[in-house]
Amino acid sequence: MRKKRVLLLSEGFGSGHTQAAHALAAGLRQLCPGVRTKVLELGNFLNPFIGPLIVSAYRKTVSKQPKMVGLMYRSNYKKSLNRFTQLTLHRMFYTHTSQVIAQLRPDAIICTHPVPNTVISRLKRLGLNIQLFTLITDYDAHGSWVSQEVNTYLVSSDIVKNRLIEKGVRQDRIEVTGIPVHPNFWQTRSKEEVRTHFNLKQMPTVLIMGGGWGIIYENSALAYMTSWRESTQLIFCVGSNEKMRDKLLADSRFLHPNIRIIGFTREINKLMDAADLLVTKPGGMTCTEGMSKGIPMLFYEPIPGQEEENCDYFIQNGFGQMLDSTDTADRWLKLIHDRDAREQNRGELLSKRNEQYDPLTCPQAVLRLMQ
Repeated sequence: MRKKRVLLLSEGFGSGHTQAAHALAAGLRQLCPGVRTKVLELGNFLNPFIGPLIVSAYRKTVSKQPKMVGLMYRSNYKKSLNRFTQLTLHRMFYTHTSQVIAQLRPDAIICTHPVPNTVISRLKRLGLNIQLFTLITDYDAHGSWVSQEVNTYLVSSDIVKNRLIEKGVRQDRIEVTGIPVHPNFWQTRSKEEVRTHFNLKQMPTVLIMGGGWGIIYENSALAYMTSWRESTQLIFCVGSNEKMRDKLLADSRFLHPNIRIIGFTREINKLMDAADLLVTKPGGMTCTEGMSKGIPMLFYEPIPGQEEENCDYFIQNGFGQMLDSTDTADRWLKLIHDRDAREQNRGELLSKRNEQYDPLTCPQAVLRLMQ
C-alpha cells in the first residue's frame, strides 16, 4: 500500500509561514512515520531568480516602511484576491504548479501562505481533485486567505474562527487546532543542562529575537537592557541579518562577557529552554513557540497588521506584555532575578498553556481529516 503523501506549500514572506509548514510536516511524521511530506516555497521553487528578488523587496519594505505594510494589510482586510489577481499570479509565477503536483502525487495539500493557497484553489476550480487544507499562521484572518475551494481551515484560536465565519466561511470547514510547532518544542529541557550545552553561565538569562530576518529596530528599551549586563545574561539572536550582527558587535554596549550575539540557528528551542524571559517581535510562529515553552514574553515594534493582532492575543491571554518603556524592562528583569516570583510566574504560564494549547492537536487533525 502506497504511503500517504502530503505537500506543504509556503512562501518566503517572513520566516513564520515556512517554519509552520516544516513544523507540521515534522509533527505528521512523528505521529505517523508512514506519512511522506514535502515542503516547498512554491514561488521560489518555480522561479528561483525572480522569487528571491520579490522576497528581498518585501523584506526591505518591512524593515524600512512598516507603516506601508500595515496600510496594505488593512486596505484589503475583508477581500479575497480577485479573479484577475489570481490569474495574473498564476501566469507570472505559478504556471508549472500542475506539473509539480502531477509529479509528486500528493494525497493532500496544505498551504501556509495565502498565495499558494490562491493558486491551488484556482487549480481546483479548473478540475484538480485533491484535499486542500489551509493553515493560517497568525492570530488574525485576512481576507486573502479565504477561498471556497478550501476543504478545511486550521486556525490558531476561536477569534480567527469567528473572523473567518464573518468572511463567509462555513463553520464546519474550520478547526481550531493552534499553530503547530516543531516536535523539538514539545518538551522542555533543564536550564542548567542547556546552558552548559551552549557554554552559557548559570544566571538569569534573556533571549532577544528579531524574527527569522533578525529585524531588531533602533529600540531604546532593547539597548537599555544592556545596562543589566553585569547581573543578567543577554542573548541577541539576529537570524540571517549579518548587517545587524556587525552593527551590534561594533557597539560597545553589546561587548561584554554576559552578552552573546548569534546569527541563524536551528536550536531556538534549546535557547528558549535556557532563557527566563523572551523579548521578541510578535510573529505568530515565534509567539506560539514561546507559549509552548511556558516562557514569559515581552513584545516590541509589532508590524502594523497581523503582528499587532498577534500581540493583542498573547497580551489578552496573559502570556506577555508590550515592551513600551525602560520601566517595563526593569520590572521583568527584577522578576527573573527573584527565584520565587520567577517560578510562580512560570507555573501560571504553564497552566494557561495547558488550558489553551496542545502542540499535537494540529497534526492529529490533519491525519484524521486525511482518513
